[in-house]
Amino acid sequence: MRSPARNILIIKHGAFGDIIQSEGAFRDIRENHAGATITALTAPAYAKILERCPWIDRVMIDPRPPRWRLGALRALRRKLRDQRFDIVYDLQNSSRTAFYYRWFLRGTPWSGTAPGCSHPHRAPNPKAIPSLERFAGQLRDAGLTVRHTLDPDVSWMADNVAPVLAEAGIAEPYIVLIPGSSARHPHKRWPHYADLARRLIADGFSVVTVPGPDEIELCRGLPATALPARVVIDGNFLNWFQLAGVLKGAAFVVGNDTGPSHLAAHLGVPGLALFGSHTAAALTGIERPRFGVLEVDDLAALGTARVHDALRAALES
Repeated sequence: MRSPARNILIIKHGAFGDIIQSEGAFRDIRENHAGATITALTAPAYAKILERCPWIDRVMIDPRPPRWRLGALRALRRKLRDQRFDIVYDLQNSSRTAFYYRWFLRGTPWSGTAPGCSHPHRAPNPKAIPSLERFAGQLRDAGLTVRHTLDPDVSWMADNVAPVLAEAGIAEPYIVLIPGSSARHPHKRWPHYADLARRLIADGFSVVTVPGPDEIELCRGLPATALPARVVIDGNFLNWFQLAGVLKGAAFVVGNDTGPSHLAAHLGVPGLALFGSHTAAALTGIERPRFGVLEVDDLAALGTARVHDALRAALES
């Protein structure tokens, strides 16, 4: 679609895995609006990712103030209205962004699920649609040509981490294990990573984990090199781009349903995500041509041998 829109807003607050999965939609919006200025409205935690994204020109941070903070909401409304956006692509489609449409930008052309918007996503129940297909359907309903939405590629996120790996003594080929998940969702954690790590070491692989600050204890008992615990970059843990670089160089990645696993999947890395009954893997968009899924009713009952066999079969295919 050739559009006269010159000033475009994309809303995507998060979370991390959702930001990664939106990459193809960002690219399609860019290609359908060649020459336009594209601004992304996002949460503070993801601003640096979108600042690097090649399909985004500017980033605005939304602190998402509670609705009782009227002064903060008025300031955000003024900030958004002053931009005079030609169209908004609401890829968050939350109750908050519907509120923004109704009270901040009513009358601005709007793609999404906000009641009364000009370019509604017409699916009867968008939340029941796999995430990538949901984005694609929304953009098609807005009249856009969709070429990349179903195939996100965040290779542009990966930094060169050769010095990091060398300092940690990590030899190739290495396999990354992602045993963590949000602390709010411990049921997403497969409990047998230590056993898998021992089997992989016996196979001749280096085994690496890349925990965040809250996952150090979880990874401490694994026979693996925990990069943030041993390699400190400017006094901090690995940032998003260093994490992407470590994942991009891996021979294989095994992880739970968590943001770094989604990042690996959309870097084109071979890997395997482990899912219990908490959600249907098909709805998450994590399964890619080189990144598979093992889905079971009970993660605790998923044996190490089955995961190890699936990993070996994928490596040998």
